[in-house]
Amino acid sequence: MKLYTLVENTEGFHHCIAEHGLSIYIETDKHRMLLDTGQTDALIKNADTLGISLEKVDTVVLSHGHYDHSGGLLSFAAKNHDAVIYMQRKAAEPHYNMDRYIGIDPKILELPHVILLDGDYRIDEELSLFTGIKGRRYFPAGNRRLKMLKDGEKICDDFSHEQCLVIRQEEKQILLSGCAHNGILNILDKYRECYHTLPDYVISGFHMMKRDEAYTAEEIREIRQTAEELKKMDIRFFSGHCTGIPAFEIMKEIMGEQLQAIHSGEEIEWHSDSISHLYRW
Repeated sequence: MKLYTLVENTEGFHHCIAEHGLSIYIETDKHRMLLDTGQTDALIKNADTLGISLEKVDTVVLSHGHYDHSGGLLSFAAKNHDAVIYMQRKAAEPHYNMDRYIGIDPKILELPHVILLDGDYRIDEELSLFTGIKGRRYFPAGNRRLKMLKDGEKICDDFSHEQCLVIRQEEKQILLSGCAHNGILNILDKYRECYHTLPDYVISGFHMMKRDEAYTAEEIREIRQTAEELKKMDIRFFSGHCTGIPAFEIMKEIMGEQLQAIHSGEEIEWHSDSISHLYRW
């Protein structure tokens, strides 16, 4: 199995575009697929740079209904007319950062191969999706600004539109989440409930980024406590995008080699008994 970070906030391979967003290309035994499509058409340009044929992609999973994960989807669909696109039905609803619209382009719903889901879904023996994360321990502070519409009024988003992808390859299980808006610990609790174990690998943003303000003492405490909880688990984590560099560095200090950063253009490759993380400078 191979995984390429097609789009992420930071530069990895210097010929690849970095933007605020996330798109991950994955090759499994049976699939060529995407988790999310970034904010713009950068995934198209980066795929060309990396020699990845997006025309061969058969599956797209939209992790949640925000523009920085769905913005490249129409450009992708113009190149690939056949890939099946899985998203939660609630991801099509309007979403806001306070008053600013941050939801998906409504034209996405006109694409012929969009499948709107209402909960967990098993694609095949390799791929499955789960949602319905209810826990709220160490709920990301950045969620407070994010809104959804209910009865015509903006209320706090409950992130019921977020879904997580699980990939099974040989004896390994890989969990992918776009932003972990529901909180990475709550997502892992739900994973254990669904699969009665924990994944071997997690690739996800942790939604701890702050753009214009310093972290409060309470937020730093929660970041550290999240890292302490993750450190207890026999899981390797790869994170970036909405985690934010300061939060990542706090977590890295605690988790060490258990936590690795992802950047635009980098590759992770799984072998039968090992994993390689290739930095292509």
